[in-house]
Amino acid sequence: QVQLVESGGGLVEAGGSLTLSCVVSGRRFSSDVMGWFRQAPGKEREFVAAIRWSGGTYLADSVKGRFTISRDNAKNTVYLQMNRLALEDTAVYYCAASPRGSLYYPEYNYWGQGTQVTVSS
Repeated sequence: QVQLVESGGGLVEAGGSLTLSCVVSGRRFSSDVMGWFRQAPGKEREFVAAIRWSGGTYLADSVKGRFTISRDNAKNTVYLQMNRLALEDTAVYYCAASPRGSLYYPEYNYWGQGTQVTVSS
């Protein structure tokens, strides 16, 4: 069974940093596009960042210059480094895998359970 498990969330003050991890088990994801999404209370889930196996990345405008997505295929792990966090970054963060599709046309078929990120003033 394919599982994606996020970790690294927590409470952080505005301006601080957190790094989220997502470990994939049950399959190798070396050829998958991997993505991060987030959902704030009362809001729709929104795209944050994506990365292809070769390292190309795509970031949402709201996080460009602050967040970095990376992956370690040998460890079946994708990361989201979040810097200069702001109150509006508070959300549950989810990772997802797209075995098919591409960086700009992904098909996210596998999702993690999410990890809470709370930014305080």
